[in-house]
Amino acid sequence: MSGAGAEIPRPEAAVEDRTDRTDRTDRADRANRADGADRAESDELFERLSAYEGRAAAVAGRGKDPVNEPMIRHWCEAVGDTSAAYRGPDAVAPPTMLQAWTMGGLTGHTDHRSAAYDEMFALLDGAGYTSVVATDCEQEYLRPLRPGDRITFDTVIESVSPRKTTKLGIGYFVTTRTDVHAGGEPAGTHRFRILKYRPAQRNKSPEAARRPRPVINRDNAGFWDGVAEHRLLIQRCTDCATLRLPWLPGCNACGGAEWDTVEAGGGGTVFSHVVMHHPPFPAFAPDGEGGPYAVALVELAEGVRIVSNVIGVPYDKVRVGMPVQLEFLRTDPDLELPVFRAGEGG
Repeated sequence: MSGAGAEIPRPEAAVEDRTDRTDRTDRADRANRADGADRAESDELFERLSAYEGRAAAVAGRGKDPVNEPMIRHWCEAVGDTSAAYRGPDAVAPPTMLQAWTMGGLTGHTDHRSAAYDEMFALLDGAGYTSVVATDCEQEYLRPLRPGDRITFDTVIESVSPRKTTKLGIGYFVTTRTDVHAGGEPAGTHRFRILKYRPAQRNKSPEAARRPRPVINRDNAGFWDGVAEHRLLIQRCTDCATLRLPWLPGCNACGGAEWDTVEAGGGGTVFSHVVMHHPPFPAFAPDGEGGPYAVALVELAEGVRIVSNVIGVPYDKVRVGMPVQLEFLRTDPDLELPVFRAGEGG
């Protein structure tokens, strides 16, 4: 029996409540069925891809060249590594060159690649996962490589991940493991991971494209403080006076931890460059449409190098040896960057 003042439920309210609950239940059931169907589709493809785990991707591969001094020298010059271990009669190759000795160049290693590798990628492409991006690699070094070593290798499809959702899109991570041998002896292992994905649909933003923000930490904050003052600061080791750029917590020549700075004069030359065609990135392209743009490694008059953009000339006019001059470019209200200007006659 109801107490005084208690509200007696109306029959129509009970019907409305049951109808609302039924609608919510139906919507949840439909969502669960759709999600389950999506997972089933994903699981079916994953099961087919998993069958390739452990199968060979390349068998009895051979390096196109033996380990050699010119490649070691070019590598060291490109990355600025001046270690004496990589020069002279007792030189060894930098350990991180491990993959370089197995690479097939523009023509690849089609004679060593297995059918299983091509089948797996055809399966992914056929399911719409046509885009690819390298995500990371891991290396293990078992013995030094020396000039004259003949390189052989075998590659296996080590793992395929379940379907993953990333900012790039939905796809599968594929990891291959390459076991590298020198003169028949194990020399190292190289694991390489890629994402085969279906690009996510993106809505065009009405706002102007912005360049990525630099990562500023305690090791490089002084560099960006200098940029804010329109000064390009180079670190100088106070123990051996070696200059270094980009900034590092310690000297790569003597290991010294103490340093001061010198300001770059601003002059330099293009040491090397690449032209970026894809993917389009409107924030970097002068026309704002994401077209090709040049990225250069500029050697400053002080002898150190910096990666930057060359402005003042079309991307296809940038040349190695071209003289350039430092400027500071404000790309948006919150970001200013060092760039280098060249003239048409440069």
